[in-house]
Amino acid sequence: MAITAALVKELREKTGVGMMDCKKVLQETNGDIEEAIKSLREKGLSKAAKKSDRSTKEGRIIAFTSGTKAVLLELNCETDFVASNDNFKALGSKVAEVISQNNVQTVDEAKDLEVDGSKVSELISDAVLQLGENINIGQFKSVSTSGSFSGYEHTNGKIGVIVEFTGAVESEVGRDIAMQVAAMNPPYVSSDQVPDSDIQNEADILRKQAISEGKPEQVVEKIIQGRLSKFYKENCLVEQVFVKDQDKTIKQLLPEGTTVATFDRFSLVG
Repeated sequence: MAITAALVKELREKTGVGMMDCKKVLQETNGDIEEAIKSLREKGLSKAAKKSDRSTKEGRIIAFTSGTKAVLLELNCETDFVASNDNFKALGSKVAEVISQNNVQTVDEAKDLEVDGSKVSELISDAVLQLGENINIGQFKSVSTSGSFSGYEHTNGKIGVIVEFTGAVESEVGRDIAMQVAAMNPPYVSSDQVPDSDIQNEADILRKQAISEGKPEQVVEKIIQGRLSKFYKENCLVEQVFVKDQDKTIKQLLPEGTTVATFDRFSLVG
């Protein structure tokens, strides 16, 4: 059977594999599209296995939110070039979405999920064949809420955040607060969520600082309380100054009766 340019183009559009590879596999399968797709998948599995020990230090963080469910996913590859590829981004979004729809806790469970008749592990193998690099799921966090979620991905894909709110928030406000988490990386949501051990440790440090500065013993405790207040403003999300408007705190952005319940932040930066 003659392998026409139209047939090669059709296979390429269905698989995303390069023209030369498409033409070669069509020749091997005598122009049978379905057999060619099957063969390419088998080649993808083989190629993925060969590349599986190659380092994957690059990648993207995908922040997927849909109603009362959210997933933060780290999808890894070998180079920043592939991490910025549209097909790689689409794979990340697809994997994050299917994870959000299923109760899975581990990467192996996620790889076993099915999307449009194919396992996630097979989709990853297909992407390895298309993009020529080792690809794997680094980690993910899947959460649900009775409130709402907002997500943020930094433009280079190296940082991603999902924020859970106890109630509804406007989309722009939610995104701004998620962006604040990405930029400032606060350890805590609010002062009442700081563990007593952390407060005590910080107070001990501040006490030693005040004494070393020669402060009178009778005012040391007041100094500690004042500096703890500053500690909360720097380290607790809702008490931080909003990076886009220094005259407001994050707490002031929130609608009445709604606050931040939790947040998660993944980073591929240093």
